[in-house]
Amino acid sequence: MKIKKIPLFITLILLFAFGGYFGQWQFQKARKEQIAYEAWEELQQSVKTEISRFNGKAGIVIKDLETGRELAFEKSELFPSASLAKIPLMAACFLAAEQGRIRLDDNIALKSSDKLTGSGLLKDMPEGTVFSVEKLIGLMIYDSDNTAANILTDLTGLDYLNSTFGDFGLENTDLTRKIADYQSRDRGIENYTTAQDMSLLLDKLYLRKLGSEDISDECISMLKLTRMNDRIPRYLPPEISIAHKTGLENSVCHDAGIVFTPKGDFIIVVLTKHANATSAPSKEFIAKVSLHTYKYFNQLQ
Repeated sequence: MKIKKIPLFITLILLFAFGGYFGQWQFQKARKEQIAYEAWEELQQSVKTEISRFNGKAGIVIKDLETGRELAFEKSELFPSASLAKIPLMAACFLAAEQGRIRLDDNIALKSSDKLTGSGLLKDMPEGTVFSVEKLIGLMIYDSDNTAANILTDLTGLDYLNSTFGDFGLENTDLTRKIADYQSRDRGIENYTTAQDMSLLLDKLYLRKLGSEDISDECISMLKLTRMNDRIPRYLPPEISIAHKTGLENSVCHDAGIVFTPKGDFIIVVLTKHANATSAPSKEFIAKVSLHTYKYFNQLQ
């Protein structure tokens, strides 16, 4: 069978059309990259401005989870972890359950010796009230319950927790005391973390690489239920999904989370130390950094 030759002028028209389409695609791609670059530069300058105005010290990591682009300030600086330590504690509890060290459906009766001051409702519950291990993990995260954290720390043990934090890849996050053991804190015994460690932990959760995929999914689901929304979520649209955890003690105010937006997901970790009379300026600072980051993503095409 003889193959018909395509006339030269048709070949030229096809080449011209394809070349025009390819050229237009290249132009649009270059323009999109330019817009993203300019927006990222604007975000970096906005965050620098907020830091210059903040009366305190800040450790920040912002990561674009699609491109891997990262913006960081003092990310290796040690900060008292406060309740941010409950994020790796949660992950370690789920891992311990997967390893058979604990059971999520086991029931634990509340004892007076378990009760700690600070956040949470368990401190006001009657002795003998029963909770499952999984319920205690949830209360520790979405209510930031200190008593629940105390029980879970006793259940798993500090040695196991610190060893597991190391297995997670956290280089500067540890528990040298129970999270709300303020008497030990007053004696100079402190728990520490860094913005870099918190970002790494959240990144592994997002990629479902912290233990099994089920562990990562459970952790993110619980973080999305956090009820304290006066920092990262403060100025963001209410329909935006955010998996985050706050931390608050005297002179310390943090928030760390994953923000899910239609134009891209990002990690934002903001740790602060301050000498203000209240934590209000720190909360406002974190909220503004979060808003600047959201605006960056909102500019993307």
